Amino acid sequence: MMYAVRDLRLSFPDMNNKSLLGRAPRIEVLKGLSFDIPRGAVLGIVGGSGSGKSTLGRCLLRLLEPDAGTITFDGEDITHATEEQLRSTRRRFQMIFQDPMSSLNPRHRVRRIIASPLRLHKIEGADTRAAEALDMVGLPRAFLDRFPHELSGGQRQRVGIARAIALRPDFILADEIVSGLDVSSQAQVLKLLEDLVAELGLTLAFISHDLSVIRRLCNRIIVMQNGEIVEDAETQAIFDAPRSDYTRSLLAAIPLPDPDQAWL
Repeated sequence: MMYAVRDLRLSFPDMNNKSLLGRAPRIEVLKGLSFDIPRGAVLGIVGGSGSGKSTLGRCLLRLLEPDAGTITFDGEDITHATEEQLRSTRRRFQMIFQDPMSSLNPRHRVRRIIASPLRLHKIEGADTRAAEALDMVGLPRAFLDRFPHELSGGQRQRVGIARAIALRPDFILADEIVSGLDVSSQAQVLKLLEDLVAELGLTLAFISHDLSVIRRLCNRIIVMQNGEIVEDAETQAIFDAPRSDYTRSLLAAIPLPDPDQAWL
């Protein structure tokens, strides 16, 4: 099992409602989540804005520390591990961010952007590995000397993917990575992810608000609403027989080529 999550809980202080003494009540963002991510799975995490899906993703990578519950990664409890304890584990899980323009340093060339994590983890041949990663995402090596502003949105997202796979991780979290792209670029990035999952044997968690995107890529779906899991099932089962009203509403929001057709 790549991930085992049990009774995961996280809350944040509500700074808009502080008392006269400066105390802020806490808002529970994740409410006792339990699920597994098997090795080799492509899991979709879907839900509307504020559902907690991105917060969950950051907990999985221990960018956030939960208040309660456990997160086990490949048999290792990382719930409250320190940065020092996580150092050797971090290269095994990577993240692709939603907005590549804000997640790529505008002052660095693509070569440095991809090679920096390799050097951080003291991996030899960083420049060679960076070039190989660029090959794998379908960009010419000449792009190694370009800056992010010289690339299109789809090309920047491919650079973000190259940076993630350069470390040869076991698990990748992709957070809304096609939401800012046009339809053609979305399709290309999704096809690239499909190919990389197959080629590299990755385990992938793909966060999105769009079930049509999730359906193409993922073999299992977790549906989140208000910090809770309202559905957890194989993708086809979600589309054939959704159990929750919220899932039905998400399905009903998918644009259909034939307006007279309906999911449900």
